[in-house]
Amino acid sequence: MISRNNRSNHNILTSRPMRIRSRHVTRLVTWLTLVNSSSSSSFKLFALMDPPPLIDFSDDVVSSATSHSYTDHQGTRIFDRYSSSLSPSSSEDDETESHPSNSTIKRLDYMMEFLERKLSSSATTANEKKRFASSSSLPEYVGKGGDIPMFKPPVRTALHPARPASLEVRPHPLRETQIGCFLRTIVCTEEQLWAGGENGLRVWNLKELYDESESDSVSVSKSKGEDGTAPFKESVKGVSSVMCMVGDEASGVVWSGHRDGRIMCWKMNARLLDFDDGFGEVLSWQAHRGPVLSLCISSYGDLWSGSEGGGIKIWPWEAIEKALSLKPEERHTAALIVERSYIDLRSHLSVNGFSGILTSDIKNLLSDHSRAKVWSAGFLSFALWDARTRELLKVFNIDGQIENRVDMSLLPDFAMEDEFKTKIVTSSKKDKAQSSFGFFQRSRNAIMGAADAVRRVAAKGGFGDDNRRTEALTTSIDGMIWTGGANGLLVQWDPNGNRLQDFQYLPFAVQCLCTLGSRIWVGYMNGIVQVLNLEGNLLGGWVAHSSPVIKMAVGAGYIFTLANHGGIRGWNVTSPGPLDSILCKELAGKEFLYTRMENLKILAGTWNVGQGRASHDALISWLGSAASDVGIVVVGLQEVEMGAGFLAMSAAKETVGLEGSAVGHWWLDMIGKILDDGSTFERVGSRQLAGLLIAVWVRKNLKDYVGDVDVAAVPCGFGRAIGNKGAVGLRVRVYDRIMCFVNCHFAAHLEAVNRRNADFDHVYRTMTFCRPSNLCSAAAAGASSVVQMLRSTNPLSSLTVEGVPELSEADMVIFLGDFNYRLDGITYDEARDFISQRCFDWLRERDQLRAEMEAGNVFQGMREADIKFPPTYKFEKYLAGLAGYDSGEKKRVPAWCDRILYRDSRSDLASECSLECPVASSILR
Repeated sequence: MISRNNRSNHNILTSRPMRIRSRHVTRLVTWLTLVNSSSSSSFKLFALMDPPPLIDFSDDVVSSATSHSYTDHQGTRIFDRYSSSLSPSSSEDDETESHPSNSTIKRLDYMMEFLERKLSSSATTANEKKRFASSSSLPEYVGKGGDIPMFKPPVRTALHPARPASLEVRPHPLRETQIGCFLRTIVCTEEQLWAGGENGLRVWNLKELYDESESDSVSVSKSKGEDGTAPFKESVKGVSSVMCMVGDEASGVVWSGHRDGRIMCWKMNARLLDFDDGFGEVLSWQAHRGPVLSLCISSYGDLWSGSEGGGIKIWPWEAIEKALSLKPEERHTAALIVERSYIDLRSHLSVNGFSGILTSDIKNLLSDHSRAKVWSAGFLSFALWDARTRELLKVFNIDGQIENRVDMSLLPDFAMEDEFKTKIVTSSKKDKAQSSFGFFQRSRNAIMGAADAVRRVAAKGGFGDDNRRTEALTTSIDGMIWTGGANGLLVQWDPNGNRLQDFQYLPFAVQCLCTLGSRIWVGYMNGIVQVLNLEGNLLGGWVAHSSPVIKMAVGAGYIFTLANHGGIRGWNVTSPGPLDSILCKELAGKEFLYTRMENLKILAGTWNVGQGRASHDALISWLGSAASDVGIVVVGLQEVEMGAGFLAMSAAKETVGLEGSAVGHWWLDMIGKILDDGSTFERVGSRQLAGLLIAVWVRKNLKDYVGDVDVAAVPCGFGRAIGNKGAVGLRVRVYDRIMCFVNCHFAAHLEAVNRRNADFDHVYRTMTFCRPSNLCSAAAAGASSVVQMLRSTNPLSSLTVEGVPELSEADMVIFLGDFNYRLDGITYDEARDFISQRCFDWLRERDQLRAEMEAGNVFQGMREADIKFPPTYKFEKYLAGLAGYDSGEKKRVPAWCDRILYRDSRSDLASECSLECPVASSILR
């Protein structure tokens, strides 16, 4: 055990071997073991992943012709390893048939594994669990109150119990792998699924979503770190971020609008996609000065584009057709033909005298083919256009109120302003005096200009209407127009722009809308997808993704949904329906086809260093040997640095988004050297709040499966504002399961039990994770409390159900640290006597933490291994054993202040844990 300066010469070290069952984005099982020097025991922990791709269940054997393309995390084609033995080709000889292939052996291994798990789970009754607990060398203690909804872990099963099976086109990628290349929009054609991102486009041929053959496309997916993604092709690099896309089946092209104001044209012809270094566009030109926010194809074949400040341009079909008919070597001429053919609708507004549409960015364009009209939507207003004459028919706000007409002849000509912006025009005072405008006319012009400026600010949320802004627009088969708002409101309009009725089923922002037949699909900010009928009645809904659903597209019998994290799933167009239960039942019976076992160990250690610094030998004795066979190392330190001046400075730095200290970095560097950081392990994140510090390292060969690192800090000292007491947390995704590690330091003193309970409650309820701050190094991830407060008010970040703590959404939560719970009803001398005789059972009966957990007052439903080591509080410097306990004037009673507790998805996790503290002396300097 490591001595602590003026605190204790004990630290707590835990190691958790976890068995991981992986499938598409892997199904997880875990064995968590808190290991120390003398003994260890084990507990099993199972965690399941998201549902796998849909499988053809026409036969018990999954054939290569009908199964979905799937590559696991290690690059293994799951169904490929079975199909060769199950569907032998005609060329196979008798020798091949008489000797089982490797894929057959693997298949049998997975089947046996699956059956063993099923048999063991069904045979484990409540009585057997009790017998196992009583016979275990290190049984666990479970706190009361775990049945309270807030403390219940999420349910994980092989198939999500509350949603239909899905086609996994692209599994949820790790956020760290998507920097600069996030996908932002999708569109579907008859044969292809297109996705636009920050660094170009991707194309999936729909038939290859089921193709099991090891094609070049699959190799491309693997080489780009897209294990598990269906085969795709990618455009050339260097393309500006894609903002919107639209498919034009008549011309056989896909149009994309980009952040740099360009519009690009891409051929649907599959032969043009056969480029190893990426395919290129066939046409490109500068369309707007600002980003192209929206695109649509009118019923007459014209291309409409929307940009900032109400800019709408039309690119006539005649020019487009002529440009596409030219040869590839005439691309420059083709681009000039289209670029010069545009019609700027703002120059036509003076005819009808509308001004409201000028002030808002055109986020959505929608073509109503049945009535030859085009809808354009800003934040708080709509405009209705005639697709043939290109005239503005109507301008109305989100409440359906028609905008008033004004004399536009008095307003500036925006088209001329854009065209001649580079010219300098001067005039003398005499020319102005002789102007035809009178005083009142000029005043009116100025007032109208100010009104336009006010509308522009209001449209962007400057006056509190931001939660009412329009986010999505679609048309249904009966000719009605549906819009979705940031407040979750769904509004139905008739084709003439008259508001009919509205519906609201969730308080979260609507991000996208899609229609097919008599159904309307709605994607929400919290990752939920809902399905409505044409009357607006709710047919069903489920959690489609763990982040916002930002775009939907229809194709090949699926509704494809794109999540903000970049994952793409396909949902059967009949969902919700009777087919869902049939598919789920069949998938549940073939679980061994898409699951596998992995082994993983997590080492967690806590130490109150008492403002000291450990020697190299001490850190070696603490972490060196224990970390030799683990995959993840979690270290929590308390009292790294204290003092009134430091605490005040730390609080001030937090308010401006800064965190960390020189001493904190010293500890990170020292522990990194012990773990061979950069060679064997790699630090994925850390967070410091005053004297609290938490950091996580992962082994190099595990790094590809660990990501989405978020951090948090909750101060609990001096009015919940100072970090002398509190907690720091780090959340990470491992094999698609969410794990949270929380390092705590609660209120001190024997009588402060209620304050300690309140500290835990405050931490558990208010800990809000956010991305690491860019102000810190990429390795030492950090974030500020201010960032978290801003995040809590940002609708983009509130993805969980209102009132549900983020920690309750994690598959596993490990609390470690100096909780400061003491022993009641015992003297210093009595405690020393019991410790000398290793009578820990009697001492545990006096433990405040166990008593409070038994009463359900703190750490509700959490688990702790039986303690088999002496109390860790309070030791003198450089002294170990009985002689090290506080022998000064105060003679503070020894206690187990330093603890590690955990909670996991018990329904599908099995864990084994043990706690023990190695002892070392003279380690502080």
